Order: sequence, then structure tokens, then C-alpha cells
Amino acid sequence: MHLGSVLSKLLSFIKLNDFYGWDPYDGLNSKFLRFWTFNSSKLRLYTQQFMKRTPVNMRWLFGVPKGRNPKGMGLLAKTYIHTFKKMQNDEYKKKAMDILSWLTENTNKKYHGACWGYNFDWQSAVFFVPKGEPTVVNTSFIANVFLDAYEAFGDSKYLDIARSSCDFILKDLHRTYRKAIHNNLITNNLITNDSAFCFSYSPFDQSVTHNANLLAAELLVRVYNHTKETDLLTIAGKAVDFTLAHFNPDGSIYQGTAPEQKFIDSFHTGFVLVSLFNIAKYSDLEDKNAQYMRIMHNAYRYYKQVFFEKDGLPHYYNNKIYPIDLHCSAQGIITFLMFREFDHGAVQMANSIARWAIDNMWDEEKGYFYFQKTKILTNKIPYLRWPNIWMFYALSLLQYT
Repeated sequence: MHLGSVLSKLLSFIKLNDFYGWDPYDGLNSKFLRFWTFNSSKLRLYTQQFMKRTPVNMRWLFGVPKGRNPKGMGLLAKTYIHTFKKMQNDEYKKKAMDILSWLTENTNKKYHGACWGYNFDWQSAVFFVPKGEPTVVNTSFIANVFLDAYEAFGDSKYLDIARSSCDFILKDLHRTYRKAIHNNLITNNLITNDSAFCFSYSPFDQSVTHNANLLAAELLVRVYNHTKETDLLTIAGKAVDFTLAHFNPDGSIYQGTAPEQKFIDSFHTGFVLVSLFNIAKYSDLEDKNAQYMRIMHNAYRYYKQVFFEKDGLPHYYNNKIYPIDLHCSAQGIITFLMFREFDHGAVQMANSIARWAIDNMWDEEKGYFYFQKTKILTNKIPYLRWPNIWMFYALSLLQYT
């Protein structure tokens, strides 16, 4: 496995159109398709899923333009910052700072703090988020990149932007309290904090989505680590308690509480684990909360046992392999590298995942990773953010571990 060669070719693909590209979820950027959905949530979802799942790229036919995805740009900046820290090459610092400037200029100005959305309308099974409107997932992830920059470069303006994003979380998101959730949804009776709550995914919904909730808590805790604002830590703790209460005894967790969210998948579980790890790290929970650590390690054991074969083949769901999705591979590499201090086999597992992805889903001639593989065929549409920028970040972590 020639990781350096793969990274070089992959970066060339990512930079090919000045970071503009297609995304699995960008179908509603077609004016033609959007018109025929008649503002129906079901028709929007069907249209989006059709464009995502078809193995033939019809975006040129329906007039879907390539775009810059803010989260994808954040991932690139995060990769450059990590590489700069490892190599101390100012070229990577400049590249990261250029992207951070673009992200600063492209915040949504309508809310209480710096926040970001997608470059397309996005319809989930539970709610709808218009193009450019912020989500806690995008905002928390990108704000963490600004914290990476603050810690690497020492410029307080990056900390200020991340702190501003906390105001978006605190003032613009809805909260669903534990006491409002029926008791039969609470599976971990060890967590009994009735003041616990879940942050909504966006200002437009009141959903309960655990990976989104923990991303919000993670950002609050990490900013607290720098500013020492105890209110941030207290509020984050209530959000964390909410999600801890929903872990199943085997270590698994559903994506959320809505009927449409009653599934357990690989990359969302990986998101949850990374957030739990960082929350413990930035709030010193390793030494203070044995119960928290037990839940986290139980979830990690479940993740490792259920979602990956020994050779690195990823499973999409806890009970189904297909579709094989490179986002699962990328998140697997990231998650196992994160837990390498707790699991001596984690780095080996990350290498196996990378090797499987390169052997089975890498186009050596064109220099990009395929999107998905089903039992019948492989979707080879060259999507940019998902999975290629994610794989670029994950493989860069592996290269410079």
C-alpha cells in the first residue's frame, strides 16, 4: 500500500476544480427537480435519494452544478493543520489559513454566532434544512477546525470564531428535555438526570439526533477548556447525560428517537465515539467519571466487533453489510486512531481498513475513491466531500500518526 502516492493523487483530484465538486445529497440543487417536488417533504426525500443512489451521474442532465461544501472545506483545513503540526511546513499553514478565511467569509450572518450549512437543500427523513441554513453538525465540526488553528498558530481570532459558534448552539438551537421523552426510550437507567436535554440538529427542527447532540457538547467543552466559562461545561454536561442515557446495554446506540431514526450504523456510531473521546479529554473525565468511561469503552468494543471485518471490510449497519460506503471506512480509520492508547490493535485495524479501501474502492488511473458498492454494482461517481475529502483526511491522519 503506497499511502503517499494515494494521498498525492487524491489531493490532485480534490484540487482539480478549485475545491468545487458534486455531493451525494446535492440533487435538489437542480432547479428542474426542485420545482417538481412541489415543496413536498416526501418528494424532496425521494428525489434526493434517487440522485444519491443511481450509479449513473445525471447531474449534468438535470443542471446540478458543482459546488463548494463548507464541511468539506473544513475537513481540508483540518488536514492541512494536522500536516503542518507534523511537518512544520509553512505551505500547509498558508493553505489552512486560506480556507479558514473562506469559511469566515461564508458564515451565515442571520444567527447569534458563526455557523454553517450545506451548499444544497437537504431533506432528512425527519426534517428539512434549506441551502445555506446552519446545522449543528456543520457548525460544530468547522468551529473545531478553528480551534485546531488557534492551538497550532496561536492567533486568538480563531478562538473568537469558535466561541461565537457556541452562541449559535446556546441561543439558536431547540432543546428536548429528558423528562419529555417517554421512559421506555431511556435504556440506561444509571443516568437519571431529568434536567438533561438534547440539542436540535438545526434551528428548523426539534429532533433528537445523538451524534449531533454530542458534537454540540464537544464544542462547548473544548471552548471551555480555553476560556474556563463554567456555564459552557455545565450545559454540555446536561447534553452528554441525555445521550448517555440512550445507550443500549450492548454498547450500541440508535441514531435518534424518532421511528425513522431507529437504526444503528457505522459512521454515526464512529461520530459518537470521537465526540465522547474528546469530551472526556477536554473535561478531564478520564479521572473523574468511571461510569462515563465504562459506557464509552463498551461502545468502542461494540463498534470494533460489529462494524468491521478483520481485513478492513466495513459494514454499513449493525445487521447488514451493504451498501459498502467509504464514509464508513474513513470514519473507521479516524475512530481507531483516536482510541489507539486504549487498544493496542487499533492502529493495525486502521491500516487494515485503509488497505481494504485502496484495494477495492480506489481508482488508480483517475485518482479518487468510489462512493459505494452494493451486491450488484459499484457506484463510481466522483463525489468530492463524501467520500474523497473524508478519505483524504483519514489517510493523512494515518500517514502522520
